[in-house]
Amino acid sequence: MSFQSTVSLSLDSPTRVICVLGTELTLDISGCAPENCESFTIRGSPRILIHISSSVITGKGEAVVWRPMARPMEALVRMVSPSPAVDEDKVLVSYYCPDKESPTATAVLYLTGIEISLEADIYRDGQLDMPSDKQAKKRWVWGPNGWGAILLVNLNSGDTGEPDDQSSDQEVSKEIQNLSQMTLSVEGPASVLKDYWLILHTSKEEASKARVYLSQSGSHAYKLVVGPNRPVHVLAPFENGGKETFFIEALEFPSTSFTGLISFSVSLVELSHDQLIPDIPLYKDTVVFRVAPYIFTPSTQMPLEIYLCREMQIQGFVDTVTRLSEKSSVQVASVYEDPSRQGRWLQDEMAFCYTEAPHKTVSLVIDTPRVSKLDEFPMKYSLSPGIGYLMHQTEDHGVGSLDSIGNLMVSPPVKVQGKDYPLGRVLIGGSFYPSPKGRDVSKTLRDFVCAQQVQAPVELFSDWLMTGHVDEFMCFVPVKDKSGDGKGFRLLLASPSACYELFEQKKKEGFGDVTLFEEVRTEQLLSNGREAKTISQILADQNLRKQNEYVEKCISLNRTLLKKELGLVEKDIITIPQLFCLELLTNVPSNQQTTKLFARPFFPDMLQMVVLDKNLGIPKPFGPKIKGTCCLEQRVCDLLEPLGLKCTFIEDFDCYLTDIGDDRACIIIRRVPFAFKWWKMSP
Repeated sequence: MSFQSTVSLSLDSPTRVICVLGTELTLDISGCAPENCESFTIRGSPRILIHISSSVITGKGEAVVWRPMARPMEALVRMVSPSPAVDEDKVLVSYYCPDKESPTATAVLYLTGIEISLEADIYRDGQLDMPSDKQAKKRWVWGPNGWGAILLVNLNSGDTGEPDDQSSDQEVSKEIQNLSQMTLSVEGPASVLKDYWLILHTSKEEASKARVYLSQSGSHAYKLVVGPNRPVHVLAPFENGGKETFFIEALEFPSTSFTGLISFSVSLVELSHDQLIPDIPLYKDTVVFRVAPYIFTPSTQMPLEIYLCREMQIQGFVDTVTRLSEKSSVQVASVYEDPSRQGRWLQDEMAFCYTEAPHKTVSLVIDTPRVSKLDEFPMKYSLSPGIGYLMHQTEDHGVGSLDSIGNLMVSPPVKVQGKDYPLGRVLIGGSFYPSPKGRDVSKTLRDFVCAQQVQAPVELFSDWLMTGHVDEFMCFVPVKDKSGDGKGFRLLLASPSACYELFEQKKKEGFGDVTLFEEVRTEQLLSNGREAKTISQILADQNLRKQNEYVEKCISLNRTLLKKELGLVEKDIITIPQLFCLELLTNVPSNQQTTKLFARPFFPDMLQMVVLDKNLGIPKPFGPKIKGTCCLEQRVCDLLEPLGLKCTFIEDFDCYLTDIGDDRACIIIRRVPFAFKWWKMSP
């Protein structure tokens, strides 16, 4: 008995063949036909389908088809279900000579149908599916009508290196039980496969990206069967059929060198009993997985949890954010660390994301650290249970670096020129052109974000800022649009011209002598290179005005890009009054200092607000007070509160302008994942 793709019949003795479900046999009908034979009939058992010319014979009701023998004739034969016993199913071909009612001869083909199938959740419905078209498993298709199984990166695994070949048993854990599953099904007559091997395998390159575990029967452990340096696993004999369930984890996210696609195959190999004759591969079934990307969430998503650095002299900020979290019913988690690092690392170095498969969603932190020792990463040990941690090393460890996750923001879902971006678009700050004095986001980080494919990045111009981070001139806030054509959010943009316009208006109203920073202590102003000035003095400062004209041009360039790349119109954008000043880079070694000036907020940057749904924690600008109310605060409230937003101003000057950093550098927020499933989009 053998596996064949083309079968020749014989009139002398029956032919016996094993047929794997999902394969087709080509049956040579003409090869053994008697001389002078002019026609034939063909019939099959109920578990057999026969395709001949344009006819399909199902085998039900002793179906028979007559055909002339005018030309060479072939039929395609396949099994629709496994055979209960060896040689249980058959095909009969009877040959007829002219003027003869009885057949001159009959050829018999005995078939034994077996099934060997890898099953996975290819339809993304939480079920291990066996598609009728086995070729579908070999492709991964995006979109609402697409298919393909999904793997999650196991971010909670303590071991991120290569497995030890001498020790491959893993204790039963929820982590392994929650991994993506793949089942190998083998069905057919007992002992039919005793002379064959079943081998699970992948390529050496793909094996380095994943681990496959197999439950050990009769024990509470899993065996690592495929993984780095281990691309092949020979399975125990399936003499009586059955199923084996594999648990699979990915070891890394997609990148420029890794498409995210990993295929696993099971091959049936006929053992040779002659040492001089090699084993013969007879059949292979393959299933393709895609590693789920990580997905950033915009500030318009509902907050779930706040991580707040407390070991800093920013009590006003901490107290206000805590009160806001209570209003929004959001839990606050404390992060403690060496105060010498001054908290700037939180927002500048890391961000919350999530990754998702049909059976599980996992929150994670991506950290672009500026320290080299693992024990210096306090955030990793402050995370709530079930939250993963991914470290992505940057190339530039400077405090004002563009080469960090802090220089990244994601928009809410948008539609641009008929193209949907249901998970928003990642916005990355850069320099736009090479310059000896310029800074840019690293190609490594940019390519890593692009490789996820689901939040098509947009590069903005941010090198004009001292920090180089886009969150200093823009922010997204959620709104409930009353009209049906609203986008559900507003883009807030810093605007020096709006600030000058406001101050000009107040001067005309007779408030030119009202002072900015009146409530700030003198030593605080001196340490930041600021001094209390009246509205008239600010308007008369031509150098400051020229600097803000430059800033306005930089923001205007980004405004044009954002409108084009996010499909925004003017009504989607709100300008927030904000002044900047140009200064030399701070917190960099003297040998890295340049003569180029960079923009820094002149007063606390109101764009760096904490967005907790409708509750906004906005840096208090300490602007000119008119009739007991800061005119800058009043303008912001007039712009945002009609949209259903509630403005709370955080009174903590040291949190915004001193070397400690800004308010958002001390906090990161975990938010609700998108309801939209990433695999349903078309990148």
